[in-house]
Amino acid sequence: QVQPVESGGGLVQPGGSLRLSCAASGFTFGEFGWGWYRQAPGKERELVALRTSRTTNYADSVKGRFTISRVNAKNVYLQMTSLRAEDTAVYYCNARLLDGDYWGKGTLVTVAP
Repeated sequence: QVQPVESGGGLVQPGGSLRLSCAASGFTFGEFGWGWYRQAPGKERELVALRTSRTTNYADSVKGRFTISRVNAKNVYLQMTSLRAEDTAVYYCNARLLDGDYWGKGTLVTVAP
């Protein structure tokens, strides 16, 4: 079964850092792209960062604070620094494969004192 699996969410204080991980089950992170999205309470899901074979794009709200990286074909990260209350959301890993997009179930990040 093709399934991205996120981990690493939790409670962090404003200004703190957190690293989210996404492991590939049944596929590999490849040329079609992959990324991270988030959905805050009462809001629509939004792009955080997306990497394709040619580019890496970040939402304006996270530029300079978040970094995505591909550790290997089966693992990718989202490094988050200088976290703010407005970063509180469920974070989803997305993998773009030949037959479509696949989503993880999400991991909750809460930024609060």
